[in-house]
Amino acid sequence: MLRAETLISTTLIGTAVGLGAYAIEPYYGRALDFMERDFGEKLRRMQFPIRSLRRTLIVWTVALGMTFVGTWLFAQSLVFAVLGTAIFLCGPWFLLRRMAEKHRLRIEDQLADAMVSLSSAVKAGLSLAQAMGVLADQSPKPINAEFRRIVGEYELGKPLDKTLEEARDRLKSENFALFAAALLASRESGGRLNETIERIARSIRELQRLERKIQSETAMARRSAVYMAIAPFFILVMYYFIDARAVELLFTTLVGQLLLAAAVVLDLLAYGWARLILNPDI
Repeated sequence: MLRAETLISTTLIGTAVGLGAYAIEPYYGRALDFMERDFGEKLRRMQFPIRSLRRTLIVWTVALGMTFVGTWLFAQSLVFAVLGTAIFLCGPWFLLRRMAEKHRLRIEDQLADAMVSLSSAVKAGLSLAQAMGVLADQSPKPINAEFRRIVGEYELGKPLDKTLEEARDRLKSENFALFAAALLASRESGGRLNETIERIARSIRELQRLERKIQSETAMARRSAVYMAIAPFFILVMYYFIDARAVELLFTTLVGQLLLAAAVVLDLLAYGWARLILNPDI
């Protein structure tokens, strides 16, 4: 009798899982498409391979489902299962976004010097493609990889204008977009390209000076935001030694779990908001 009940319950659970998977399949596909576009754009910006990106995302989503089920069974809490899965979902995206942003900032820091070198090469009589080849060999990482890619695609037969436009769209950098626009305009209308590049380089250097000034003046505030974000966790540990029973209720009762999850979410939102305020665009 027990074996029959086990078989029936297993069959019902399997049927429910199958029907649920069939029902969410269109939404799952759209979610994968969105993540593939978003992750792929950031990986292309850093020139990472994306051939197996969709397969990696599928494995990642399966791991998310296992995390949800494992946390639910281990902690006996649906609230903690949802919270842990949400953190596991947003964590890699946040790290990838920070990596792509740091890559963009490093390129912008090196762009002004590269433009001055390009102007000197053009003034010495080299063509634009040849001058970019010199930058690809002599510039530091990571901007040399961008020029190497531009020159490589040009040598394979793609028009130089097209390679510049693709690099502009890939990097999502306002300074590089200004640089590319100057090169494209100069190729179309002629003029003294080296003088135009030098003027843009001076403008970019001035913008970088202002950005560094803002970063230095807000460094203490950004550090304080980190301390404020991690402070509640230390307060919770300290409070455990004062009133252990009250802290245990946060983890063992539904109301306590909801309050604890809301506190974590609000803490992360407050930290993100503080970072957004302390990193203004110029």
